[in-house]
Amino acid sequence: MSYSSVIEYLYALQKHGIKLGLETMRILLNRIGNPHRSLRILHIGGTNGKGSTAAMVASVLQHSGRRVGLYTSPHLVEFRERIRVNGCMITENQVEELIARVRAAIKDSLEPTFFEMTTALAFLYFADSEVDVAVLEVGLGGRFDATNVVEQPLATAITTIGLDHQEYLGHTEEAIAFEKGGIIKPFVPVVIGRMGQEAEQVLRRIARDRSAPVWQLGRDFAMDGNRPEGLTYRGVTRVFEDLTCGLAGHHQWDNAACALALLEAAGRAGIETGEAAVRDGLRTVSWEGRLESIDEYPKILLDGAHNPAAAHALAGYFKDFCVNHPSSRILLVWGMMRDKDRQGFIAPLVPFVSEIVLTQATLARSATVEELRATLHEWHGPVHEAVLPMDAMTVARRRALPHDLICIAGSLMLLGDIKAAVRGCGLSPIRD
Repeated sequence: MSYSSVIEYLYALQKHGIKLGLETMRILLNRIGNPHRSLRILHIGGTNGKGSTAAMVASVLQHSGRRVGLYTSPHLVEFRERIRVNGCMITENQVEELIARVRAAIKDSLEPTFFEMTTALAFLYFADSEVDVAVLEVGLGGRFDATNVVEQPLATAITTIGLDHQEYLGHTEEAIAFEKGGIIKPFVPVVIGRMGQEAEQVLRRIARDRSAPVWQLGRDFAMDGNRPEGLTYRGVTRVFEDLTCGLAGHHQWDNAACALALLEAAGRAGIETGEAAVRDGLRTVSWEGRLESIDEYPKILLDGAHNPAAAHALAGYFKDFCVNHPSSRILLVWGMMRDKDRQGFIAPLVPFVSEIVLTQATLARSATVEELRATLHEWHGPVHEAVLPMDAMTVARRRALPHDLICIAGSLMLLGDIKAAVRGCGLSPIRD
């Protein structure tokens, strides 16, 4: 099959929807030789921040001279973004060849989902590539996520707990913590980031039942500082001063702390990282769609925030921007999925926003501009509408002055559409 045919085949698997469970995944992996069992793995879950944390971990490990696999989701523009070795995406030919191997193992008895097939592809590729470490981001939840076939990772991390994907994970932070805590393994250290007391207690109970050492942000490790340059990491066994975080936003300092704590834990399993690798890896890390700047004058940022907790983190960045640029305005280009908490997302942002441009991603479950406008019944500032994402960005650019800030947020799918159009390659396909 050609690469385009393979991608069409994978997207067709979305007819199976999201199936939380590990039985199909285990059977599938067993038929292709259980490639995951040959890998040394760092497993990262959480509501927000897990992708950024995974990127930081991979960057530091790569700067330590290791061959590093990185598996994340969703992609923004190109499917191959999900699977990388030392920062390079899997090639089209490798996708063709490895999917053919997986399909041959399916026969007629299995109905894997899109994510199960993609995860099997990642395991095969990392095993064939003989990576020293594979950094895995959980797709959805943890307990029944396809990545959770990993039996003995070097260490795990759960970055945050917040309300998202409630239809699958539960309607309270405690219920969601229970699902995400499923990646905690017996006797394997777990790093816990910033979260509410109830969620923390759930994770601690799971860890205690599994004799898993807990390293918690603010108790066992921390990142101190007032600016992205000059940060100090105080860990369980190590201290690094004058660090620079390559990702914008105060919330990334928590993610950086979790990344370095996870690497500390991995060091106890023989994967040690030197100080130079920590400094260079953290300073040079990049992660698309997280306060990513794509233009200047006016400054245009892309941010994948799509739930209330992430909106509060974005609001923190807006607040700092307003303090440091008192004569500048913030224009928000907003698009969101229909099944997300639109009111909970927009509420922390509107105190800092001067104008809003409503738009929607090219996906059937995107909220319409009419649905978004209905959420803004208490907003009295200017609201504009442009159904197509690039038209919305054009509207914002026309309204903005050179010293203003335009932020496009609310959906990773929306960001993918913008990035694809900016690259001139057309709008991206379904990315769930």
